[in-house]
Amino acid sequence: MTTNITPSLPTKNDFWFLPLGGTGEIGMNMNLYGHNKQWLMVDCGMGFLHEGLRERRVTADPKFIEQQSENLQAIIVTHAHEDHLGAIVELWPRLQTPVYASPFAYHLLLNKLSQVTWGHSIPLYKIEFQEQYDFGEFSVTWLPMPHSVPEAASLLIETPIAKVLHTGDWKIDANPVIGQPFNKALYSLLSSYPIDAMICDSTNANKEGKTLSESACYQGLYQTISKCQNRVVVSCFSSNIARLITLAKIAKKCRRKMAVFGRSMETMVSIAKRLNYWPKELELIDPKHIGYLPPDEVLVVATGSQGEPRAALTKLANQRHPWLFLEQDDTVIFSAIKIPPNKKKIDLLISRLRNQNIEVIHAEDQSQPLHASGHPAKQDVLELFSLVKPKTLIPTHGEPEHLQALAELAKQAGIKEVCAGMNGDLFKIAPFVKMQSGFTKIGVLDLEP
Repeated sequence: MTTNITPSLPTKNDFWFLPLGGTGEIGMNMNLYGHNKQWLMVDCGMGFLHEGLRERRVTADPKFIEQQSENLQAIIVTHAHEDHLGAIVELWPRLQTPVYASPFAYHLLLNKLSQVTWGHSIPLYKIEFQEQYDFGEFSVTWLPMPHSVPEAASLLIETPIAKVLHTGDWKIDANPVIGQPFNKALYSLLSSYPIDAMICDSTNANKEGKTLSESACYQGLYQTISKCQNRVVVSCFSSNIARLITLAKIAKKCRRKMAVFGRSMETMVSIAKRLNYWPKELELIDPKHIGYLPPDEVLVVATGSQGEPRAALTKLANQRHPWLFLEQDDTVIFSAIKIPPNKKKIDLLISRLRNQNIEVIHAEDQSQPLHASGHPAKQDVLELFSLVKPKTLIPTHGEPEHLQALAELAKQAGIKEVCAGMNGDLFKIAPFVKMQSGFTKIGVLDLEP
């Protein structure tokens, strides 16, 4: 629970960064930037609290900004992942401010808003990349950045006294399958601004080397699927349209028919088709028809790579899916990582499948690439530092070990000021760099009905 707080406002000489969620944890991203008595919110996402095998949808408590919502200029979205936009519908009635997002995230939000009677009342706007938008005292430019969902962006946030690069979730990828590759020239231009602070994703900052390109998954998945004799089910994150397109190409090459199982995956594919990301030559069949095909012609891509109890893969493992029954010698491929809090659920799901003599292949157990992360490893981080050359580095989007690893990389790169803190800490970027620990009490809201 949160405690009562007295809202504080930045002056015209201040530029503040205040994370309410996502700094010190994975998920629930909610960030505030403050200048001259005004605030800008970057992302409004959800997370999960785990209680044994049960999980509850939660979000950071917005009480601090709700108490002064008249000073909030906008909610701006970096990309279409639930931990960055998944709480907007639930929290908007408390914040009552316009929302801005890229076309892909915009259409995902429209889908969510269609499920509430008052959804049409939210002022929701589409942005164009590399165009500057003014929100009160703030100017914001969405810059394209590869990730594991279309149209991810980093944000150049400018005020009269300081400029910040908020990276969002990112990776350096020269061939991301869909969308724009990493634009080295664009990010090297930022060093001439200069950038007073980089607020940076730290998720993989403790991993050596470089993150694999999304395109690297094709060969590993093709070699694995082409050897299978019976039905193949692949589970991956529903928002990874590039992975779904790769699997559709493999299905065509292997003379299989592909269908997607799971509401979130169906929604993502629908948006991808609407925005012309989905190649017209890659046809999907009606999922209701897949069960009538010979086993060697079936490729299903299903939600549930994290062992979610209501997802399609769990229903398949329990032989309770209405459209397909798995049989002995079918194959299930996990084209995803095991997110640590979900490991027990995933392992139980794998055991349930193997007990039915279904072959299970997990990306983490294979030498060939069946999954590529959407976050930067150490060498990627150092490359971005060398291009942007920020004066100050503030790690975000990670658990404490990730934040610390990114801080150490920043020091290694020669960045003069490194400020590592947690949710509720106030980072003063201007007029001078300073961190105030525990500036506001933070809490968690339950989103479950």
